[in-house]
Amino acid sequence: MASAILNTIPWQTVHDHPERLLTREWLVTNGLGGYASGSVAGVATRRYHGLLIAALPTPVGRTLMLGNLGEWLRLPDRRLVRLAGEERPEQPFELPDALVEFRLEMGLPVWTYRVGDVVVEKRLLLPYGQNTVHVNYRLASGGAGVRLILRPRLHFRGHDAPVDEHYSEHSRILTRGRCIEVQSEGHPQLPPLRMTMIGRDGDLVLEGGNFEEFFYRLEAARGYAARGRMWTPGRFRALLSPGEDCTLIASTESWDTVHALTPQQAREAEQARRERLIEQADPHARQGRAAELVLAADQFIIAPFSRQADAARAQAEGDQARTVIAGYHWFTDWGRDTMISLEGLTLTTGRQAEAGYILRTFLHYVKDGLIPNMFPEGQNEGLYHTADATLWFFHAMDRYLQASGDRLTLRHALPIFLDIVAHHLRGTRFNIRVDPRDGLLTQGAEGYQLTWMDAKVDGWVVTPRRGKAVELNALFYNALRLMERWLREEGDEPRANEMAQHARRTYDSFNQRFWNPETGCLFDVVDGEKGNDPAIRPNQVFSISLPHPVLDPERWHPVLDVVQRKLVTPVGLRSLAPGDPDYKPNYDGDLRARDAAYHQGTVWGWLAGPFADAWLKVHPDDNRGIEQLLEGFAAHLSEACIGSISEIFDAEAPFTPRGCIAQAWSVAEVLRILVKVRTGRR
Repeated sequence: MASAILNTIPWQTVHDHPERLLTREWLVTNGLGGYASGSVAGVATRRYHGLLIAALPTPVGRTLMLGNLGEWLRLPDRRLVRLAGEERPEQPFELPDALVEFRLEMGLPVWTYRVGDVVVEKRLLLPYGQNTVHVNYRLASGGAGVRLILRPRLHFRGHDAPVDEHYSEHSRILTRGRCIEVQSEGHPQLPPLRMTMIGRDGDLVLEGGNFEEFFYRLEAARGYAARGRMWTPGRFRALLSPGEDCTLIASTESWDTVHALTPQQAREAEQARRERLIEQADPHARQGRAAELVLAADQFIIAPFSRQADAARAQAEGDQARTVIAGYHWFTDWGRDTMISLEGLTLTTGRQAEAGYILRTFLHYVKDGLIPNMFPEGQNEGLYHTADATLWFFHAMDRYLQASGDRLTLRHALPIFLDIVAHHLRGTRFNIRVDPRDGLLTQGAEGYQLTWMDAKVDGWVVTPRRGKAVELNALFYNALRLMERWLREEGDEPRANEMAQHARRTYDSFNQRFWNPETGCLFDVVDGEKGNDPAIRPNQVFSISLPHPVLDPERWHPVLDVVQRKLVTPVGLRSLAPGDPDYKPNYDGDLRARDAAYHQGTVWGWLAGPFADAWLKVHPDDNRGIEQLLEGFAAHLSEACIGSISEIFDAEAPFTPRGCIAQAWSVAEVLRILVKVRTGRR
């Protein structure tokens, strides 16, 4: 099985266009929110690139500890060969000649270097549940006497901090044999970084510490500081013989934890864990692209290590805290993304227990009828400025119940869900309320972006969508119908009938008010600040795709026809139709330019999921049509973040990937639909 889950970059294209190795990235995570990531070339092009970004308790949050490694081979003839690529200020990128292959094996990166008859393989992993990285080197072929030289480069800073943030020149260094412990005196709140080299004839040479300056090209392109220094205390050395390996370990854990597993034991444990992930997934997700996405899905499901109160509360209840990282590198856990992603990330992958942990974790955070929109980095309290995340909570619970039959969690949730509905009916924060005149859900507060189209920059809310948004009412109707069913199943007929009454009114008003005969599809917002908004956006798809569709079936076909013609691309749906005055074909430039395009044409991969659901309701036998819809993602698995799916794409060919290199709901929805098509589920 393991040999089947490979993703190898076609190397001829690299020789023709070597800078592609700077735009292709890799990602390895640790189940805590921490990660390692970089370009395939070994060059740090983003502030988020590093070999150990540790997830540390609040108020610290995710922190870059080990940036990268200077890597050299000393050959028997005394030649010194550089392995990793480097990019310095005012110097062009140089691809090292020694790099001849990059691939993922079971989702983990492998680099192959060749110098004459000497072949070295490098592998990287983060032991699950630890802020630790193992970088392993093995002499696959060639003569004895090859010496590996590694120079660790450090920059203790928040992973969101600019690359030119000052690094304290004063560090306390403790050494013991080939082990080193570095404590930054400028950051006393941080744990020390512990490093050691495991291998034959290994040693550590301290050099008094020195700085090296690097250029981060993607930061420059995004309008941010692009020159930064990293500090190195010295170098590790080890001898490589044929068939032997050595491993550099860097960690913020205790030495007892660092030495608890040998490098070989750590590799075997991680390999076994990944094989279990494949084996427990839906049988139709155990091979090919779907299996690769099962491994990608694992990267987003985390124990919220930084919020230790969550873990303590869950443990006291005999439970475990779990949440979902919305996207790497810069997103934390978001309520909306978590609920949309839950089915694909956990239920399609056979992780029902963790789905329950996630839902019960969020039940504790309901406040004034809302769940948090997001948890800011390094903070315990969530921000509640969202009108749709809470409604997606009902959908996620429904999918979980269908998969697990867990009535105990439902009974625990029902009083909270009833309170949520009550808050929406009478009104809650941000003017989220049901309009008593027509039973439709409205929302909006000055300066806030409350729907999933939530771009805001310098106080400018790009797509405020204040009023009665189409997808909010589709979600609200779906939630009311789910509540009606759950209450009937629990024998509460009076309140079930109440939910049914509200649902009927929402249904009738929706079909009277949202149909736009001029476009042959739905208004995006009615009763908005400028009246009814005729912009053609993908949000109308949810009126068909959800388990309880609010749109009259007679109008499903014309709506989908408009969406297919104007919004569908090989990698998802445009957020706005071409031809609209606000349409932006490209997502690039500085922050303001990017946010101006974020929901004004930019393609979102996750929307392929609800579109496929709606399409299969109208065309139940057209599996081939959905397979063609997903074909673009197959090629995408070998670009941007290898083995994962990006957040967004440009709105026009070649649909360049943008935004987060790995996005939870993109992976979740494509995986879910792949399995749905293969199983024939409707």
